[in-house]
Amino acid sequence: MGSLLRNVSGIRWQELRDASGAAAVGIPPLLSRIAYGDEDTARIAIDDLGDAICSLGFVVGEATAPAVPFLLELVGAPHVACKAELLDLLGSICRADQWHSAAGATLNREYDAPRYHRQTGWEAAARTSVYAGRPVIEGVASSVRPEDAMPARRLLQVLDDTPPFPGP
Repeated sequence: MGSLLRNVSGIRWQELRDASGAAAVGIPPLLSRIAYGDEDTARIAIDDLGDAICSLGFVVGEATAPAVPFLLELVGAPHVACKAELLDLLGSICRADQWHSAAGATLNREYDAPRYHRQTGWEAAARTSVYAGRPVIEGVASSVRPEDAMPARRLLQVLDDTPPFPGP
């Protein structure tokens, strides 16, 4: 994968499930297309990656949290196209709370609530991973390129407005 994304092969993607429930083996090639493709290729790959790690813009999967550090790496790389789209995807991941909402709706039905334990963990891990990238996002927010800085500032506002999930 080159020096960018060099650690992507260290993740056992075949053992993880994406937001649709499919094996997450398609995530590394999508990341590579974003990193090394032209703008049109990157834009299509970001759209496909969004479907895999934040389906419908609000449902995360098991593979979402492991993918976030690579999204942040791409956002911080100077030559990567479509940073605004990447930052928007990170914002969607941070705001995702579908599984927590479903678990909350079943709170009084003890037989249903344990069904969502794994999924709420995926959301919490994904949100924590986005929070961990705050220094990268702040760096982009200070860019002289408004097309990069403005979406980064919006994501910083999302981080400020979206509290961490409560502990178990």
